[in-house]
Amino acid sequence: MNSRISQILYSKPILLFFLIVFIQPLHAQDRPNVLLIISDDLNTDIGPYMDIKNHTPNLDRLADEGVSFTRAYSQYPVCGPSRSSLMSGLYPETNGVTDNGFKGVSYRQLNPDLSDHPTIAGFFREQGYYTARVSKIFHMGVPGGIERGSAGDDDPDSWDYAYNVMGPETVSDGKLEQLSPMNDHYGGNFSRMILPNDLAHTQTDYLAASQAIAILENRVGKIPENATQRLRLKTDSPFFLAVGFVRPHVPLIAPERDFKPYPEQEMELPAVKVGENVPEEALRRQNDNVFGMSDTQKKQVISAYMASVRFMDAQVGRLLDALDRLEVRDETIVIFVSDHGYNLGEHDTWSKISLWEGSIRVPLIFSVPGDDFESNYGTESDIITELIDLYPTLTDLANFSDQSPEILQGKSLLDHIKGNPQSSNGDIAYTISYQGNAASIRTDRWRYTRWGEEIEDDNEELYDHHNDPEEHVNLADHSNHQEILEKLRELFDKKRRLAQESPF
Repeated sequence: MNSRISQILYSKPILLFFLIVFIQPLHAQDRPNVLLIISDDLNTDIGPYMDIKNHTPNLDRLADEGVSFTRAYSQYPVCGPSRSSLMSGLYPETNGVTDNGFKGVSYRQLNPDLSDHPTIAGFFREQGYYTARVSKIFHMGVPGGIERGSAGDDDPDSWDYAYNVMGPETVSDGKLEQLSPMNDHYGGNFSRMILPNDLAHTQTDYLAASQAIAILENRVGKIPENATQRLRLKTDSPFFLAVGFVRPHVPLIAPERDFKPYPEQEMELPAVKVGENVPEEALRRQNDNVFGMSDTQKKQVISAYMASVRFMDAQVGRLLDALDRLEVRDETIVIFVSDHGYNLGEHDTWSKISLWEGSIRVPLIFSVPGDDFESNYGTESDIITELIDLYPTLTDLANFSDQSPEILQGKSLLDHIKGNPQSSNGDIAYTISYQGNAASIRTDRWRYTRWGEEIEDDNEELYDHHNDPEEHVNLADHSNHQEILEKLRELFDKKRRLAQESPF
């Protein structure tokens, strides 16, 4: 510090108080706050992505204040690998997390080469942000870990403060109904619980939203005139707050009021059309193989899933309301995303793990305040994006691109959020499943999937999304598509090599 300035400051306590109280917060506003909201097992059957009104009014509201990416894809359709990939900005094969095992440590502990590579939150913490986690950001058991208040596979170095919700889940005061007779696996069965409305406040996501609001109050709430200087110092740093909502992950729990708009008898099952040339491995998650549900039970699952989504959406609304009430919405970037998609009967496959579009595609909404972004509010971008794009996008939005880790494998979406994209749909999304023994790429027009490391008879899928968005017709063995098949094989192999290479 300049000696003359130092002399003035230390000899003028009143001036120092003025600088602390008024100048620091203004400086902090130059660096936007970040609120990252991650839902669990959520597909794109929500208001911003489909023609359905009054289903997710709060996500609709967020989309109206930002940009929705309509073709965003998870790097692994299972919670653990997907979340590690998202938070590290690296493909699962690169960071080493390629299964959903409960290891109790993050990728930084599993892979010594990445011990110094910070998560998104860890990076912002290194830049002086106050970072906090509420509930499930990295993998944790739902149910199982949630009831115990477990931290799961969290990375403690990412946070100044972390809060594990201890939610009741299946021991809530309601009737738990098993809907999948063949599958009673903890995290994979379909079950529902319709709660009395007055018990909504006892549920995991409600508790998570309440704690997140408490953090916001602590960081940016109005300070009484007679507050001590120490209390005023809490506004010195912008915040990076990550909030994990566990719904609509099974068990499908929601208050009665959220079930009411979705009578089970009115739920429609998707039309099922599966060609004989679809690889057997692609059909592992079909109902008869895993769940054994009747049509009535399938409709009950869809009804309960939609109700759980509606309950989760209400908690998003509570967070947005808190930002508005605390008058920091204009200083806060809000991102809403899911860890992966979810099949609800397409190809008669259910849940996750599959490599169909429904289990890979995710909602991704960026709402960024400022004159550079407001003209693009309420729009959609159809650029092919991956969840690993979140890391470089956030560092760009916070003006940290020069300090951003060089090994990140995603691309920044900044130009697309501003509405002046500099790239076309030449991008490719890459997703693996089954510990990398299956993988898929998505281009602007095509999806190509291979089951196994090498090309074999009947282990490939090729879908033309311009003419077949539901992926009903596998073109891999059609003679008039062999040229595009060869091109996609080359793109697939190139992308797989990139994902499997060491970043060092």
